[in-house]
Amino acid sequence: MATIFSKIISGEIPSHKVAETMDYLAFLDIQPLTRGHVLVIPKKEVDYIFDLSDEDYAGLWIFARIVADGIKKAIPCKKVGVAVIGLEVPHAHIHLIPMNRVNDMNFSSPKLNPTDEELADTALAIKEQLKIITEE
Repeated sequence: MATIFSKIISGEIPSHKVAETMDYLAFLDIQPLTRGHVLVIPKKEVDYIFDLSDEDYAGLWIFARIVADGIKKAIPCKKVGVAVIGLEVPHAHIHLIPMNRVNDMNFSSPKLNPTDEELADTALAIKEQLKIITEE
C-alpha cells in the first residue's frame, strides 16, 4: 500500500516542493514546528531509513545537506536541526527544522498552521536559495 509520501511523489496529494531530483524529494511539512520545516525523502518507498542501500542512504543525506543550506539562507535561524523519527509515516524521511532555540525541535510542541499562501511563499523563498535544479 502506498504511503502518503508516495502519493505526494506521484502527485496524487499536492505538496509545496522545495527541491527534487530523480531519486529524492524535499517538501514543506504542512504542520511545521517552525516556518521552513522541510521533509526530505527518497522516492523509493522504504520504511526504515537504515534499510536504504548504502548509495541511497548517502544520497539522501547529501541531498538533505543541500536543502538545509537553502533553508538556512531563506529562513532566519541559528541552525537547521535534523531529526529522523520515522514512526508517523512508514517511509524513510528526514526532518529539517530551522531553529533558534533547542525547543524548536520539540515534537510535542503545538504545530503551526500556516495558510496555503504562507506555505507557497516559504517554499519559493527556499527554492530561490537552492543551487540545484528542481524537477517539476
